[in-house]
Amino acid sequence: MPIKISRQACAWYLVALIVVTLDLLSKVWVSAHLAYGEPVVFTSFFNFTLLHNHGAAFSVLAQQGGWQRWFFAALALIVSIALVIWIARVASVNKRESFALAFILGGALGNLYDRIQLGYVVDFIVVHYQEHYWPAFNLADSAITLGALVLIADMLFKKEKQVHA
Repeated sequence: MPIKISRQACAWYLVALIVVTLDLLSKVWVSAHLAYGEPVVFTSFFNFTLLHNHGAAFSVLAQQGGWQRWFFAALALIVSIALVIWIARVASVNKRESFALAFILGGALGNLYDRIQLGYVVDFIVVHYQEHYWPAFNLADSAITLGALVLIADMLFKKEKQVHA
């Protein structure tokens, strides 16, 4: 049964495309203007440091010899296809869920591009408190996180509304 793509779904695909574009442009700019591993400090808790992540979140499996590049690329591709279908199904009935999915899709595609094209993901945003550092991340990671948080909130609010109905 073919899925009908609504105008609303196309609008959310455009949002995902904007997320991908901003992510890739930021990575190109950072890669061209920052020296690898040298922080550019903005505040006592925030800096940009160009880093290459050969693994997944928190550099999981980064030291595995290369197979993880294709594993994570395949996983991102499968998730992206599922997100495209999911958006097509909910775009006309749930804006908050569609927003979340578009941001997750855009982030997944941004990091997928890096993995396929470069063999690693470009990370550069670093947040820390004194000597306690959060792993470096990028705009795609931020979009995925924001999307996931909105999706969780949407599910909780839906459940709460169903309980009170």
